[in-house]
Amino acid sequence: MAGGGAPAPKQDELQPHPAKDQLPNISYCITSPPPWPEAILLGFQHYLVMLGTTVLIPTALVPQMGGGNDEKAKVIQTLLFVAGLNTLAQTVFGTRLPAVIGGSYTFVAPTISIILAGRYNGIVDPHERFKRTMRGIQGALIVASTLQIIFGFSGLWRNVTRFLSPLSAVPLVALAGFGLFELAFPGVAKCIEIGLPALIALLIFSQYIPHLLHSERRVFDRFAVLFSVAIVWIYAHLLTVGGAYKHASPQTQLSCRTDRSGLINAAPWIRVPWPFQWGAPTFDAGEVFAMMMASFVGLVESTGTFIAVSRYASATPLPPSILSRGIGWQGIGILASGLFGTVTGSQVSVENAGLLALTRVGSRRVVQISAGFMLFFSILGKFGAIFASIPAPIIAAFYCLFFAYVGSAGLSFLQFCNLNSFRVKFILGFSIFMGFSVPQYFNEYTVIHGFGPVHTRQRWFNDMINVPFQSEAFVAGVLAFFLDITLIKKDSATRKDRGMHWWDKFRSFKGDTRSEEFYSLPFRLNKFFPSV
Repeated sequence: MAGGGAPAPKQDELQPHPAKDQLPNISYCITSPPPWPEAILLGFQHYLVMLGTTVLIPTALVPQMGGGNDEKAKVIQTLLFVAGLNTLAQTVFGTRLPAVIGGSYTFVAPTISIILAGRYNGIVDPHERFKRTMRGIQGALIVASTLQIIFGFSGLWRNVTRFLSPLSAVPLVALAGFGLFELAFPGVAKCIEIGLPALIALLIFSQYIPHLLHSERRVFDRFAVLFSVAIVWIYAHLLTVGGAYKHASPQTQLSCRTDRSGLINAAPWIRVPWPFQWGAPTFDAGEVFAMMMASFVGLVESTGTFIAVSRYASATPLPPSILSRGIGWQGIGILASGLFGTVTGSQVSVENAGLLALTRVGSRRVVQISAGFMLFFSILGKFGAIFASIPAPIIAAFYCLFFAYVGSAGLSFLQFCNLNSFRVKFILGFSIFMGFSVPQYFNEYTVIHGFGPVHTRQRWFNDMINVPFQSEAFVAGVLAFFLDITLIKKDSATRKDRGMHWWDKFRSFKGDTRSEEFYSLPFRLNKFFPSV
């Protein structure tokens, strides 16, 4: 020890953490399911989490269409039923990742345009207006589904994602989670006395109790959602029964009370949704184009969420062919949404991707069990309506954690990039900044003026331009992808800076044996749905 100073650090202590193409410390990956009792509880937890979007979208749209509680309950049942079918299809035929396919907020803007179309204004009967509007939405969704089906099954999306690098994946995946911030704490604040305790309870059960107990059995963190929902829901019901909101405003009562959803009384005991249950779909060319643009935005957003799901399932990076196959089956999911009439299209559930991280269980079987719960409770309407009546601020509290997890999955790809490169810094910083800034401008403009920056007499054309620029993940992902493939030198140093050398062996489906283990179809299905 020279000069009596502190000992020099060892060389291995100065080394950064090694990069991992699979996330370690996952308890159960895609092909290693937990025991059946635990798997059933985890599947039910996924079902509870996806109920948020399933209930919120019809609750917001059905009244504008002229529907009441009866129509709202039936649409929620239908959306839940289609989500179960699509989730099973995606886990068996699609990417085979533990991805829940639920309703999408991306399709809401063009759906509202259809609702406000002038041809429905003269219909006096609210029920008839609801049915006619639903048929218009169905027709637009049916045609819009062809975009993802063609892009996925033709291999077009495979050829695009071949050029996706860890560098361009960072903004896409990060903002697929962080970009949904408007659905999280603002929803908690609508009833802070319920939402904030739900958020605190989730943090305590998932983070602090396991930290204090040091137990090998993961109970509180793995089932934190169940514990939090049970406690805060009972607390919210006690506030309701005790008259805490007796003199509150109607909006506060709607957000806080546990008896204001109207779903339990309106839902039928048993009902099986069927295609064309609202009548024959109608088609309008302009509305179809607007919905197809929303479908393309959903395609890009789902690409980022699929990558996050693969990360939290401890799978290898998605081969382009598998990602393209998953997009094709997601297109079939949108087609099913149009056939059954769900008000909105289908997309990978970001919140359920975050739940994979919270539980550290990426098992395919667990998500398939959750699909079973979706189908079961969509048919037994009264029982499903009980869980669907969970106050929205509780669900919004969970979003605060789940969306953050998905965003951090995007940041984890920084380990493959050279952060000392100014080219990397520019692409990351500029794309992420613009990914937040551009949608903020479009959203603020819409709030102030009542319409987007692009405002013509053709509402469908307005949606085609405004909808993409209101999506943080779409703006950041497309911009990062474009800059990454255009500002490039064809040398090994730049390729290494982008992190492409880490993903080289996953460009081909059979480039790594782990890819075949995670993503390959069952033997008999390979004849009909080849992976490459």
